[in-house]
Amino acid sequence: MPAEKEKRIGVFICHCGKNIAGGLNIRDLVESSKQIKGVSFVAENKFSCSEDGQQDIQKAIHEQKLDRVVVAACSPSLHLMTFQRCGEKAGIEPQFVDLVDIRKWTMHGSPQKTNPEEAFEQSKSLIELAVKRMRLKRLIPMAEIKAEHSILVIGGGVAGLEAGLDLADKGYNVYIVERLPTIGGKMALLYKVFPTNDCAPCILAPKTAYANIHPHITLLTNSEVKSVSGHVGNFNVNILQNPRYVDLDKCTGCGECVEKCPIKVKDEVFSAGLGERKAIYIPYDQSIPKKAVIDAENCLYFQKGVCRLCEKQCPTDAINFDQKANSVEIKVGAIIAATGFDEYDPSPKSEYGYGRYSNVITQFQLARLLDIDGPTNGQLLRPSDGKEPKRIVMIQCVGSRDEKANPYCSNICCMYALKHAQIIKEMVLPKAEIFICFIDMRTVGKGFEEYYRRTRELGVLFIRARPSEIVQNTETKNLSMKVDDPEIGRLLKLDADLVVLSCATVPSSGTQELSQILGVKLDGYGFFKEMHPKLRPVETNVRGIYICGSAQGPKDIPDSIVQAKAAASCADSELRKSKIKIPQSLVRTSQLKKGDK
Repeated sequence: MPAEKEKRIGVFICHCGKNIAGGLNIRDLVESSKQIKGVSFVAENKFSCSEDGQQDIQKAIHEQKLDRVVVAACSPSLHLMTFQRCGEKAGIEPQFVDLVDIRKWTMHGSPQKTNPEEAFEQSKSLIELAVKRMRLKRLIPMAEIKAEHSILVIGGGVAGLEAGLDLADKGYNVYIVERLPTIGGKMALLYKVFPTNDCAPCILAPKTAYANIHPHITLLTNSEVKSVSGHVGNFNVNILQNPRYVDLDKCTGCGECVEKCPIKVKDEVFSAGLGERKAIYIPYDQSIPKKAVIDAENCLYFQKGVCRLCEKQCPTDAINFDQKANSVEIKVGAIIAATGFDEYDPSPKSEYGYGRYSNVITQFQLARLLDIDGPTNGQLLRPSDGKEPKRIVMIQCVGSRDEKANPYCSNICCMYALKHAQIIKEMVLPKAEIFICFIDMRTVGKGFEEYYRRTRELGVLFIRARPSEIVQNTETKNLSMKVDDPEIGRLLKLDADLVVLSCATVPSSGTQELSQILGVKLDGYGFFKEMHPKLRPVETNVRGIYICGSAQGPKDIPDSIVQAKAAASCADSELRKSKIKIPQSLVRTSQLKKGDK
């Protein structure tokens, strides 16, 4: 057997201006790299990713007859493809080009920045490991496959709908999976949107209605993704459709069954716990699909074997107590996760009394109270006694910008506090006093600063401080707290009829489980992690799986729409090719899982 040809490996070390060169000795790193077994050539570049830098690498590949390349520079998620294309132009197979991140040890602001000596040792080790990989690496055969012309969107909120409609309009068959009985997500329950104070359901309704009738969209509500296998171009997805106990084809949404149902329970979702619904219910008037659903946990028939009044009342025989969960298998070429966010539960912040004091509510609960289709038909009434509050205190950054909860800013809290303050002053209770206690008012966006100014002009008072512990009067249920106001330099006592907490946005429940199903990484806060926060914000570590909206991190509606369109565009760019190249081993693994030997 002939001896294997010796690999010729080139190492290229980048200065990245002063980002790397300012934090370690590049010349010493060049000399140490020359001593690594298998290295044939070492060079340094001021900016390896620049046109000149890439030309220098290509020139060295030709002149030194290199067949493997290691670049020591920045993050692979940023520039690996850049250098692979560079190597390919010079005749090197992209698999034999590697990029190691030595900038993280030296760049100002990096959490891993260290002293020059430690940075040198860490960088040296990374280069040694990369060279060893290149010495041992064998070419992985690639296969060309035909991609499925269908896409799964997980989440039926505004981001998921936007992505789904964009792709459906391009001719893809789109499956939108939503775990609730209706699509629309949080936006459907907001009442108004900032900074225009337009009606949220009015803006959303055309999208939900179009998704419901689009010939290329299949809506799977009351459903959840249970497993995903395969690869880009050919994902196998198992979806569990939970029973509604109502035949969607027969139900007309007339509501007669709801009227007859004797059981009332707290509506935790669509009234945010401030209103009631029946055991059989239609979520809200603009639900898509506008069909009834039975809550088996509270239904008398399922719990005690009695009643069935809804079945007797239904004029179309749509009630089906024997309906079972249905397992649906689909094949898709790409997946978009648009699972949205949840509102932070402020109960752990015991100083605010949420969950103990009925007149302490969240901004999302306030949105439902202000909505004319909400539990109080748009009247702002205290939960404790149904009276109109005369003095309202809003507390910002509850669970946000807090090392004991979530250190990040939740992006939208300042703006929706301003929105609700405006609605109350202009439309609901003009004479009410409103105080907003804040750390910083972050009004970054088109028209946002003007919106803030308008709120001040309406007489809303702003106090730059966090209130102390809230105390409740046991007889009146009124609330009081102390606030250290820095503008007047003294401690204020604030009395309130109603306290509203502006809570953090957190990853939606089930995000961690879904990340395991998809194989997609989460960031340190529990949101889906993007490949690169600047250049690849909707791509993930799994090729063919994309993220958008608040699934990726806190954001408002316009930013969610932009990301949804970006995710749809990425999926389209991947699948519109006649053939997709993937490692042959992935195809073989996929076949074995299907039982093909």
